[in-house]
Amino acid sequence: MSTKLTINNNGSVKIEGDFEIVDMQGNQYGLQGRTVVSICRCGLSANKPFCDGSHKGHFEHNAVAFDLPPKKV
Repeated sequence: MSTKLTINNNGSVKIEGDFEIVDMQGNQYGLQGRTVVSICRCGLSANKPFCDGSHKGHFEHNAVAFDLPPKKV
């Protein structure tokens, strides 16, 4: 299964599939076999980089897909 990221309205980024998450030094977060996690976008989570639901009522973003401009060469 490929990795799928879903940008949730007013909330987190859900990651599903085969992935790893590392810090700036390349150290892996221990996901304990999880194949689905949610990453905080609001900055309010006490468990960053993972979402703990703290965004509820404090973060607004209507997630609608769009095309990026052409890549600069």
